[in-house]
Amino acid sequence: MKHLSKELVGASSIPIILSILSQKESYGYEIIQKVKEISDNELVWVEGSLYPVLHKLEKRGYIVSDWKVSESGRKRKYYSLKDAGKEVLDQEKINWNFINQIMTKLWNTEPNLI
Repeated sequence: MKHLSKELVGASSIPIILSILSQKESYGYEIIQKVKEISDNELVWVEGSLYPVLHKLEKRGYIVSDWKVSESGRKRKYYSLKDAGKEVLDQEKINWNFINQIMTKLWNTEPNLI
């Protein structure tokens, strides 16, 4: 498994969650499984780290939650993206692409040309 710093994982958690919720509403365990799947099992979140971020996003008005009964009959709290969350996600995409461009330039430049 790759070693990702806690800081990088923390900084990326909001855009990751918002991106997942931009595709469809989801519940906590499903979000955890989606992150695990898209990272090829390299990024494994636990409920204790996910739910505080979900609560923060809900408090900020970026997402909304609703209790629903799943097909299996189990009651789950589903989260969905609000318009404010879509706007934040759009800005996050711009920010992350910008940082990625900077890092790519730095890492692909001859040391004496910086």
